[in-house]
Amino acid sequence: MTRHISLCTLAVCSFLIIGCGKKTQEQSATTPVDGSGAGSNESADATRAGPTLTIWWAQFDPAQSFGELSKEFTDETGIKVNLHLINWGSYQDQVFLEFGNKQTAFDIVVGDSQWLGKGATEGLYVDITKWLPTVTDMSKIHPLAKKYLCEYPAGSGRYFAAPCLTDAVGIAYRKDWFEDPIEQKAFKATYGRDLAVPDTWDQFVEVAEFFTRPDEQRYGCVILTGRGYDALAMGFQQVMWAFGGSWKDPVTREVQGHVNSPGSVEALSFYKSLLAYTPKGGGNLDYDRILESFKDTKSTAMLMTYFAHFPTIDKSDVGPKTGYFVVPSKDGKRAVSLGGQGMSVSTKTSAAQQAIARRFIAWFLQRNIQERWIQKPGGFTAHTEVLAGDAFRNASRYNPAFAESLDHVQDFWNIPQYNELLSIAMRRLGEALDDDTISAKAALDKIAEEHAQVLADAG
Repeated sequence: MTRHISLCTLAVCSFLIIGCGKKTQEQSATTPVDGSGAGSNESADATRAGPTLTIWWAQFDPAQSFGELSKEFTDETGIKVNLHLINWGSYQDQVFLEFGNKQTAFDIVVGDSQWLGKGATEGLYVDITKWLPTVTDMSKIHPLAKKYLCEYPAGSGRYFAAPCLTDAVGIAYRKDWFEDPIEQKAFKATYGRDLAVPDTWDQFVEVAEFFTRPDEQRYGCVILTGRGYDALAMGFQQVMWAFGGSWKDPVTREVQGHVNSPGSVEALSFYKSLLAYTPKGGGNLDYDRILESFKDTKSTAMLMTYFAHFPTIDKSDVGPKTGYFVVPSKDGKRAVSLGGQGMSVSTKTSAAQQAIARRFIAWFLQRNIQERWIQKPGGFTAHTEVLAGDAFRNASRYNPAFAESLDHVQDFWNIPQYNELLSIAMRRLGEALDDDTISAKAALDKIAEEHAQVLADAG
């Protein structure tokens, strides 16, 4: 999502972090839900004539559902929840510009996993390590959601966020095309196997190739390739992991020989090859354009994006014709890009407001509230028992695939230098997709070189 950077924004550029996850179509600049919004400290103070909790999040279906659910908290406690929604294109800019003030307009920010590094090390997020386990059983939080959405450093047991929305990349597909007897017969005659949801990336290519018919305005797939935000990195990295590559050594953080390993090189070459089966412009599709490309009745056979976007598809004309499945595997290895956000309490709000924030988080994490959360569009819980229940799996057509996907999620870098690392990766991966004279290895060698320099400069 394109950033328009002013001089004042440049002054805090090193302070900004781009979120990872999980974005949907561009909305209006800001949208307050069940409240007047909070664009400044002044407006936040005005809404606090009575007990009020102000939460900032981005504008998409799960946040709207969250706003509806929060009305129950108000009914129970008398505390008004002012949920201020901002479009994804400017969300992280506005949040971290707000953190530059002496006092934030928000009490809770629902932020991406990669924000944890900056929030923790810069003292922006309240350390809730001792408190969080007293209000919820952390053993019942999905271990990968806990590791990536709540802890910094990941796996350390130090909590700077409570789980809010879990998310993962998944695949939507045209179930009506797959179940068409004529298509099934033609596919079997061509590939010698039944037409079915692909479990491997090799099978994915076959299905994409089969359904690519430009003369009929039909295509095999759309994948995450957008450059304005993190789409390309999120789409590519799960293929890289499945092919045996990685961004870094998990212990030493060495990047040379990992991000440009033979597996990573093979993965980028493979990812670029998928563009042959995408519609015109498929080499640069952000989250919003991906959704639009699928809702046409001709459209594409398979679509890659985050599960949090699937409510938009589900309520469209093609929703009843759509099914969902887990990101494919390679040689038995399956990896899925993590999405979702955690709730963090601002250190730059009063002690009284921090207490109200904790009260809301404790309320939200209750088992009975999580059971109501999953009934809302995009209400993806981190509670393992709720995830495993029939109520969750039956709540939508995409929930069963989501529950399976969550066991395979991995995350991009979530250290304070995340923004610099992501910007490098996006630029170099984009060059490889756009320019046939730039090989996959050359692009990844550049990423390794530049990532290594960023980490060396950080010390």
